[in-house]
Amino acid sequence: MNRVVSTVATIAGGAVVGVFGGQVATAVSGNRMAPWIVGRATGLAAYLLMVLLVLAGLLLSHPGRAEFGRPGTLTRIRVHAALAAAAFVLTGLHIAVLATDHHAGVGWAGALLPMGAQYRPVPVTLGLVGMWLGLAAGVTAALAPHIRPRVWWPVHKVAIVSIVAVWAHAVLAGTDSVALLTWYLATAGLVIAIAASRYLAVAPQRRRPAVRQEA
Repeated sequence: MNRVVSTVATIAGGAVVGVFGGQVATAVSGNRMAPWIVGRATGLAAYLLMVLLVLAGLLLSHPGRAEFGRPGTLTRIRVHAALAAAAFVLTGLHIAVLATDHHAGVGWAGALLPMGAQYRPVPVTLGLVGMWLGLAAGVTAALAPHIRPRVWWPVHKVAIVSIVAVWAHAVLAGTDSVALLTWYLATAGLVIAIAASRYLAVAPQRRRPAVRQEA
């Protein structure tokens, strides 16, 4: 069963990259705006993977996760890690393409420093903040076997702040945000719903009525 889930996750990740890759290849053929299109496409793909990453993390830490049944926790962690790696790779491509595009108005200063971009500096800075917070959450998770939970777990929770910053960056920085607004609202609503379920849920052992012991 674990192998099936891992395979499905791999296929799903490949499908996301493949769909966006195909759209990019079609759009950039003979187009002088190719760098901007590639940067935008990788950004959208990275955003989608970050949404899936946050959802996987919320479900992995859900108090009722024992009721979800198979796959096992180890498989879920591997899927979570694979999504994180794919999201960071696409984010890196998104940054590199726009930082080297002279017409984008971002540059390396905007890609690395707050308010350093000429193009919509506030939304770009929100994306930068989201990236650094996401990186902090990922690094602490990777170090989890070597440090105490009370050290890495609070830092890892900034992933929620990270996805909020990335969502605001995507909506405010994109030139096609109006066309994608429904998609952005739908993904935000899904994350909010799962987060509410995660943080308002009661652990199964707490829901069980106390067994009255007979004298």
